[in-house]
Parts: sequence; C-alpha cells; structure tokens
Amino acid sequence: MTRRLLLLLTVTCAVGVGTIYFPQAITPLIAAGLDTSESSAALAVTFTQIGYSIGIFLIVPLGDRIPNRRLLTTLLGLTGVELLAAGCAPTLPVLLAASVAVGTTTVAAQVVSPMAAGLVPADRRGAVMGTLLSGATGGMLLARTFSGTLGEYLGWRAPYLAAGVLTLVLAAVLTRALPDVTAVAPAVRPPYGSLLVEPLRLLRDEPELRRSGFYQAMVFGGFCAVWTCLPLLLTGPEYGFGAQTVGLIALVGAATMVCTPFAGRVVDRRGADPVNLAGLLGALASAAVLAAGGGGGAAGLAVLVAGTLLLDVSMQSGMIANKTRVYELRADARSRLNTAYMTFGYLGGSIGSWLGLRAHALAGWPGVCTLLAVLTTLALTRHLVEARRRDGGPRRAEQRAGQQDGQHDGQQDEQGAGQHDGQRTGRKREPTP
Repeated sequence: MTRRLLLLLTVTCAVGVGTIYFPQAITPLIAAGLDTSESSAALAVTFTQIGYSIGIFLIVPLGDRIPNRRLLTTLLGLTGVELLAAGCAPTLPVLLAASVAVGTTTVAAQVVSPMAAGLVPADRRGAVMGTLLSGATGGMLLARTFSGTLGEYLGWRAPYLAAGVLTLVLAAVLTRALPDVTAVAPAVRPPYGSLLVEPLRLLRDEPELRRSGFYQAMVFGGFCAVWTCLPLLLTGPEYGFGAQTVGLIALVGAATMVCTPFAGRVVDRRGADPVNLAGLLGALASAAVLAAGGGGGAAGLAVLVAGTLLLDVSMQSGMIANKTRVYELRADARSRLNTAYMTFGYLGGSIGSWLGLRAHALAGWPGVCTLLAVLTTLALTRHLVEARRRDGGPRRAEQRAGQQDGQHDGQQDEQGAGQHDGQRTGRKREPTP
C-alpha cells in the first residue's frame, strides 16, 4: 500500500467517523433551536449510533461482494444528502429520522478497514490499523470542535449543512482519485442473504470474535455514555460553558492520534492481549478521574480534560488490538468479521448512550462515571478469566508431559532392572577348577 493511498483512506475514515460524533457537541443548541429538552435533543446522538449499527450489519458485508470504490462513493454520496436533510429538519422527529439514515450510510470507515487489512502483510496490519484509526480519531475530535464552534455562531443547523457539503465533495474526489487497486472484488461473490447470515455464524463459531466484540461493547458503551452526557455537565450549573467549549475539550484528545499508531506497532510486536489489558485498566482509571472532575472550577476542568484523554486513548488502543485479532481469523471474510465485531461494539455504544442519559437523570455526573466503571470492570473480568485459562492450559500440558516422562522413565528403569536380573540369574556358573 502506497503512502498516498493510505492517506486517502485515512481521510475517508476521518470524515465517515466524524459524521457520527459531531452532534455530541451541539445537543444543547438543538434543544434550544427545536424547543425541546436537552435529554430529548441528545437522542439525535443515540439515533445516529443506532443507524450506524444497522449500517454495519446491512451494508458493511457488501465489502466482500461489491468493488470497494463503487461502494465507498455511493455511501458517501447518500450520507451527504442525508446530512443536508437533517440540517433542514423542522422538528425533532424529522431530525431523529434523518439521524438514523445518516448513521446507516456513514459506514465508510468500516468498509475501508477490512479492505486495508487485505492490502498489507500481517506484520504491518496493526500499524496500518493504527494509522486509519488515528484518522478516525482526528475526524471524531475535529468534528466535535468544528460543530461546537460553528454551532455557537451560526446555530445548530450549520454543522449539519457544512458536513453534508464536505461529504459530497469527498465522494466526488474519491470517484476520480481512488486508485483501481482499491476496487477489491472477491472471485466468488456470495449472495446477499448469506452475507447477512454469515456474521451470526461467525459469532457462533469464533470465540475470539465474541471475546473481542464483548470488550468493545463494554468499553465503547462507557465511552459513549461519557461523551453523550459531557455537554450536559459542561453547559450545566457546575461549569456554565457554551457548546464551543465542549468542542475545544474534545480537541484535547488529539493526542490519541499519536498514541494509536504506537499501540498498533505494539500489537504487531507483542500481540493483542497486552494492549487489551492496558486499555481496560486505563478506561477503569479514567472513570475515577472523570468523577473527580465533576465539581466545577478550573481544577475540575483540568481533571475532566485528563480523564477524557485517558478514556479516549484507552478505548482506541483496545479497538486496534481487537480488530487485529479479528482480522487474523479468516482472510476471506474480513468484511463479515468486521460486521459482526462492529455491530457488537456499536450496539454497546447505543445502549451505553441510553444508559448514560438514564444514569445522569438519576444520579448526575457521578452516576455516568459509575456506569463507565461497571461496564469496564465486566470486560476486565472477562479478560482476566481468559488470561488465566490460557496460562493454565500450558501449565497443565507441562504437568501432563512431566507425568508421562516420569512414567516413561519409571517403565524404562523397571525394564532395565528386569533385564539385568534376568541376565544375572540366567548366567551359567562357571565350574570351579
């Protein structure tokens, strides 16, 4: 894969993922513009993520059947039109319907990822996944800052309309500039029905896929809970900031763009499990840090920024480890593996956003941080159980081998002693002169 191609795919990931996250920074503006509550306006984030889960399940498997250039440009074109429709929505129900449509088609990053995994050797896969994820992270962070700043000055509709125009421009660029090498079509094209069923079969047959999906669902659920409720905290009485500040805090997470390629190289050298463990411990620690930042003031804001940065780095590093593990399972079904994995993950994110709003309504910001800690602890417990099982397997094998060697040596000693006795008793006495 050339650097130019990798850069182009990275930008595509940035735009695709940024489309999901930019509404997080403008939910208070949506509430004011459509005369509804902030919790109701935050459903635009949740509905976009629900649509994203639907798109991963229904559309991403087509990457194993349709040439990727055609699929990518079509998806981006549809997303651009849907964003323009969302920006013109007269009521909240219309916005929510448009949000589902946007989420369903803005799955370009999930089409790019398995395609790129097939274009590089296995010993570079983690590094390439890290680069693509750094682009996605940059898109996510810049989208929040962009939408918060633009929405503060021009209203909540402006970010939707600008994102729609940008997505349509990218679709046109890809149509002309994307090399033919990206139009990867398999030799045998399975029917669409089997493409939809296959991810479920893979989940049934591949325990490593289920494990990776569970990690992602738990951590991403906590991540989405935090970022869905963070604007409510920052614009509430504790801080009293505007939407622009929410976007600026999100921009601090740009350090994640540096950390994710590093995490990918560590995965290439040491495997996925150590990176998973570090990511889960980091996410758990971030829950405590974020809880300490809920009190307001300059010190609270600094702690809050540190907590969001730690959570971002931990979640993204774990995603690299999970995807690298998943793509090693079957080279002929990477899009379907990615469908199963990401559907698992984004359903967790959607549920996490909903649970985050409920936790915030019941217990405020501490309730959201507690939810993050509980979800991360579930994933960490699963990981430690798996690590113990894996460590126990070789030890039991060594013990069995040692016992077999001991039995074998004992049998040899007994046979040797028997032969010696037989030779001694069977030896003829020489006559005494």
